[in-house]
Amino acid sequence: MVGKVPVGGGAPVSIQSMCNTRTDDVAATVEQIRRLSAAGCQIIRVAVPDMDAARAVGAIKEQIDIPLVVDIHFDYKLALEAIAAGADKVRINPGNIGGEDRVKAVADACRLRNIPIRIGVNGGSLEKSLLAKYGGVCPEAMVESAFEHVRLLNQFDFDDICISLKSSSVPMTMKAYQLMRMKSDYPLHIGVTEAGTVRMGTLKSAVGIGGLLAMGIGDTMRVSLSADPVEEVYAARDILKAAGIRKEGAELVSCPTCGRTRIDLIGLANEVERRLANVDKPITVAVMGCVVNGPGEASAADCGIAGGIGEGLLFKKGQIVKKVPQEQLVDELFALIDTL
Repeated sequence: MVGKVPVGGGAPVSIQSMCNTRTDDVAATVEQIRRLSAAGCQIIRVAVPDMDAARAVGAIKEQIDIPLVVDIHFDYKLALEAIAAGADKVRINPGNIGGEDRVKAVADACRLRNIPIRIGVNGGSLEKSLLAKYGGVCPEAMVESAFEHVRLLNQFDFDDICISLKSSSVPMTMKAYQLMRMKSDYPLHIGVTEAGTVRMGTLKSAVGIGGLLAMGIGDTMRVSLSADPVEEVYAARDILKAAGIRKEGAELVSCPTCGRTRIDLIGLANEVERRLANVDKPITVAVMGCVVNGPGEASAADCGIAGGIGEGLLFKKGQIVKKVPQEQLVDELFALIDTL
């Protein structure tokens, strides 16, 4: 449990993001978290690089409605302060916060408050001993690193653990998660780290995260983008929908157009997609460019339109409802959607 959000054990895959505000700027951080929550974020993480950030956790928690994860590196005192301030989860690598007494202190504090720990393994910061053993970064080295951190926590009777194994390489990320799933049943936080800008980062995340989800791997996820974090949440929602994990909201299918198309299909598809953003029904809507076989090709859709010369067809479950003048196609489609 991360606050009130269940992770693993058959619970729905949850969406995470991370603030890019200064954590000690409480007002800016709270404002961003509220925007992320409104977009569909269910768990939020903040960086805790210093004691001012750690002390701000309590003030932030008081003003938000979703669980708060603190991201800690090296200094175990920051983890203890953030835990005392009310953090819902700690992201840490037990092996890089010093001696075993420090690991025990964090494990004890988390156990006392029923706070889980995420072990975050990153391909770019593996231990030198593992790099030497395996001759570089590889899925096996990432998994072994995770288990070394697990053993540290288990040593102090702590096992409320989630694991992530991220790399900027999609194939390596996917192989690492597959290997971990074969070896353990710890909940997995999945993602492709440093994925890039909105376009390429979303593509890499869709392949990596979506591929893992399609294999039944992944309990919580973050799409990492060099962009407004809200874009991460939108991308995550779309990936979950494309992978068939979530059915909420409407899904658009549209044909790529060809030489038979006699209508502004691209314009129609964009307009329908924009208006579907306000439709909460779990339906599939088709926008097809050809009246000859459009309704047949999209027969699995709940409803749709197919363009022709100056007019088009409105259809429902592959059955033609009526012909409609081109300029009325979208309005007629949404009138039909209202009846579903």
